[in-house]
Amino acid sequence: MALDLQQMGKAARQASRQFARVSTDQKNAALYAIADALDSHSAEILEINAADVEAGRANGLDAALLDRLSLKGRLAGIAEDVRAVAKLPDPIGEIFDVAEMSNGLHLRKQRTPLGVLGVIYEARPNVTVDVAALALKTSNAAILRGGKETLHSNIALIKVIQEALAGCGLPAEAIQFISDTDRKYIAELLRLYEYVDMIIPRGGAGLHKFCRENSNIPVITGGIGIVHMFVDESADLDAALPVIHNAKVQRPSVCNALDTLLVHQQVAQGFIPRVIEHLSASGVSFRLDPRAQQLVTPDGDRILPAGENDWDTEWMALILGIRVVDDLDQALEHIDQHSSWHSEAILTANENHAARFVAAVDSAAVFVNASTRFNDGGQFGLGAEIAVSTQKIHARGPMGLRELTSYKWVAHGDYHVRK
Repeated sequence: MALDLQQMGKAARQASRQFARVSTDQKNAALYAIADALDSHSAEILEINAADVEAGRANGLDAALLDRLSLKGRLAGIAEDVRAVAKLPDPIGEIFDVAEMSNGLHLRKQRTPLGVLGVIYEARPNVTVDVAALALKTSNAAILRGGKETLHSNIALIKVIQEALAGCGLPAEAIQFISDTDRKYIAELLRLYEYVDMIIPRGGAGLHKFCRENSNIPVITGGIGIVHMFVDESADLDAALPVIHNAKVQRPSVCNALDTLLVHQQVAQGFIPRVIEHLSASGVSFRLDPRAQQLVTPDGDRILPAGENDWDTEWMALILGIRVVDDLDQALEHIDQHSSWHSEAILTANENHAARFVAAVDSAAVFVNASTRFNDGGQFGLGAEIAVSTQKIHARGPMGLRELTSYKWVAHGDYHVRK
């Protein structure tokens, strides 16, 4: 039976209006109920997810996608993330930018929900829960469309979420899922402007391009990270090694993982061989520019010359590009040519260089002497995130609760009339 997205949109709009009148306590109770339900249904969810993972492996999914797909060892943490969102302050109704006009009219801005979110994502079932928690906390509804690789996992998660909402006396239609993997439903969702207020794609560049070109609803794109780190000539090289290792190795399949290391020529000869030795123990392979190649011994498939498109590749795997640069200016030029404006970092003891880097690099997050892996809603104290925006609109970087709100002007007068 074909899905009726028009009906889903109508139900989502109605649910969002109902949620706009729900108290913070009611929303938090629903979030705790969802977290408890994830725990109590964990065995069933993990069994279904394991079947999705095995099917993905049989269909040739690479290691990065299989890692994103798996909930093994993560489901309890996902439930705790939902509880963490429940404990965060509710932004809805927050008052800011208060002013009194010369005529005595009192003005303020007041946070409101966006309304209905359309979220399109690929092989990450945790996104299903993250989106639900953030949407519900901000009194938004959401229509979700996950990847075919994780279809059964997502259906199981949505069932748990909807049952928990209904058990709290709230509309289950606040969180809905497009359970048909036919891509025509993505195109239909992108045109559902009567009911959907914001489209948030989480996936590869092709998905983002498709959404930008085919949506008549505002689109927030992000989550594609070609991430750089520049090692300045003044950097503490001993301290730099664990930072580089963390940025590349801790979880290589995510968007804030390091892709390209830029090394100042003055320290390259001694430092690049140390980087390769340090990261090789964790299974990292390397793509080197000609200047870096001169500093190391070639090693089969592990150390290779950088290809034509390597500087524009989000590796999402244990691969690191390394380039020697003359100075900070050349590092900034490389970043300007190849960045996706997600996360960039500089390791330096020179405060002037740090300030120049921060001023010149216009990414959503810029780090000085810290791993790019910190570009994350949880690490920034936002709780779970719905995406990492690389755009220059109201939401940039990790999108937590406030980034899922709009506002309205409220004017209080004493029977004022305009003259």
